[in-house]
Amino acid sequence: MRQTIREAAPDAEEAISYQMPAFKQNGILVYFAVQKNHVGFYPTASGIETFKAELTPYKWSKGAVQFPLDKPIPYDLVKKIVEFRVKENSKKTAR
Repeated sequence: MRQTIREAAPDAEEAISYQMPAFKQNGILVYFAVQKNHVGFYPTASGIETFKAELTPYKWSKGAVQFPLDKPIPYDLVKKIVEFRVKENSKKTAR
């Protein structure tokens, strides 16, 4: 997960926030954490809303998605969401 996020956002700064690994670039991009049965991925509400059609196979909520540990993680989707968040945060700071 970390490697995929790093590739999608090479200029992002790694941090710990809410006791989870996080990536920041013009604000928080995403968080992630491994749980007992899933990897939690937290791309904020806009990341979920924008990609909710692609997230339908997974359990998700307003700001989080759960990727079960017994299935492959959709790294291509993670990359697309992170790239979206980089652009979104860049637009916010440009205003």
